[in-house]
This record gives sequence, structure tokens and C-alpha cells, in this order.
Amino acid sequence: TFLWRRTSLSPLRFTAAVGPHLVSLSHLPDDDRLAFLLHNDDPASSPSSSVAAARAALCDYLNAAVPLADLWVQFTAADARFAEVAARLGGGGARVLRQDPVECLFQFLCSSNNNIARIEKMVWTLAGYGERLGEVGGFVFHRFPTVERLARVSEQELREAGFGYRAKYVVGTAKELMAKPGGGAKWLALLRDRELLEVIEGLCTLPGVGPKVAACIALFSLDKNQAIPVDTHVWKVATQYMLPELAGKSLTPKLSIVVADAFVAKFGEYAGWAQNVLFIGQLPAKKLVATEVTSETAKPTKRKRATKMVEIQA
Repeated sequence: TFLWRRTSLSPLRFTAAVGPHLVSLSHLPDDDRLAFLLHNDDPASSPSSSVAAARAALCDYLNAAVPLADLWVQFTAADARFAEVAARLGGGGARVLRQDPVECLFQFLCSSNNNIARIEKMVWTLAGYGERLGEVGGFVFHRFPTVERLARVSEQELREAGFGYRAKYVVGTAKELMAKPGGGAKWLALLRDRELLEVIEGLCTLPGVGPKVAACIALFSLDKNQAIPVDTHVWKVATQYMLPELAGKSLTPKLSIVVADAFVAKFGEYAGWAQNVLFIGQLPAKKLVATEVTSETAKPTKRKRATKMVEIQA
């Protein structure tokens, strides 16, 4: 996801919209828990109900029910390369998020042949079409817009905002989703109950979505934990450590399937989570440091809401 912003240094805190909730997260020192600060209450609910709803949304978003520590033990035992990368990363982290499918889809449309700074700018632009939730640390946050709202955005408008050829994919996908039975958001949500192959095939009918992007969306928003997005980094892992007989060959759609099957055979039903860690391990060290996004008007926020603990198994 490209919409979190660092809004405090002491304590270190990151802020974003999770559905209708504007929340700031900070990691508790020497603990496996997160503290969150809710910045906007639901006027139709009591403060305690608002906090409870935000906590539930965060736990869902963070895939908190998945025992990450147990998975890392399983992956480490299955693969020496994973054990090496896990040790370098400190033995924890890299949790796969369970994002809103609409938000995840449009973020990955922006990521095609792009760099992180430009992707963040595009996604931030799209988010600006949604409901304003509030300001924290000099950043104005919005709930990610609905498919209906995105369908009203023109291709020219996005091109002027620097989207380039991706503008037609964003507009085209929004319109395609509007034509789906029950609406685009419902159609995407129902994909969570389908088999992976059917999910990939369905997503690939949308403008700008190919097999790799479809696998990303399936993994990060549609509960397909075995989905393997195969790019050059994952291909390098596969040919160096898993399928050396493919070294020297060019990546093709058929070989992408071979690679995905190899990951699932080695790591099981959560192979996508293992692939995510190995993907991070292939990135140059400088890319492991989060891109810094600042606001010229950044300032400490004085507004505070109830704070609750969100327990996460490391």
C-alpha cells in the first residue's frame, strides 16, 4: 500500500485511512503489539463503539489472525534461502496485508512500469477523490473513493495529473467494474470465495491487468495466500535457489506458472507470504528503506482520541 505517511517521530507513528477510519499506528517498544490512535469518530456511534470498529478494521487489514511467527518457523525449516533472508530481516515482519479489493486493484494499476515515488503520487491523487477524513501531521487524508466516484473521473484529468497511459486503465477499469453484476465492489469481494485460477482469469478481463498484477491483487486483497506474483526479482530467486535448470531462460507466462507451482510445493498454502519475504530479500539494500514522504506544512497534531492496543503475533 502507498497511502501511509509518517506523521510523528517521537513516538514513531504512521497514519492512514483504513476504510472510514483515520488511524495512526505505533509499535510498542519491546513488545509484539501495536498502539493505535483513532482521529475520527462515527457521529452515529459512541466513542467506545467507534474505537471497537476501528480496532476490528485494523486487525482485518493487518491479517492479525494469521500466526506469522508459526509461518516463519515453517518456512525456515523448508528452505535455506528463506532462513538466510529471515535472519537478515531480524526474524519477523513482512506481514501480508488484507487490503480493500477496490483500493488494492487501483493501486496496482498505478504500479505498472513505475517507480515508488511516482506510484505514491498517483495513488495519493486517486485517494483525493474520496471522502475527506481529516488532517494529521500536515497531511490531509481521504477514504479511498468508491468505484462509482472513480468512474466519473475523466482520462484527460488523470493524464494532466501525470498518470500517462495508465489513465486509460484506471478509467476503463472503473467503467468495467460499474457494469459488473451488483457493482464492482461486490464483484471483487465475491472473488474471495473463488478458486485462484478463476480469480486470476476474472481480474485479467479488466483493462491494464495481466497475470502478475492479478496475482498481486489476489494475494494482497482476495485471500489467495498461495498466489505468487512472478516478476524479475522472484524469477531470480526461482532460478538461483529453486529451479536452477531454468537459469538462462527468459520469463514467459508458462514459466511463471512453473515458478508459482514450485513455491506452493515448497511452502504450502501460504506460499505467497514466503514469496513476499524472498522478494524483499532480492531488493537492493537501499530499497529496503521506506521512501520518505514529507509535508511542507507538517506539524504535530494536538487532536487526540481514545487509544487501544492491537495485538499482532510476530
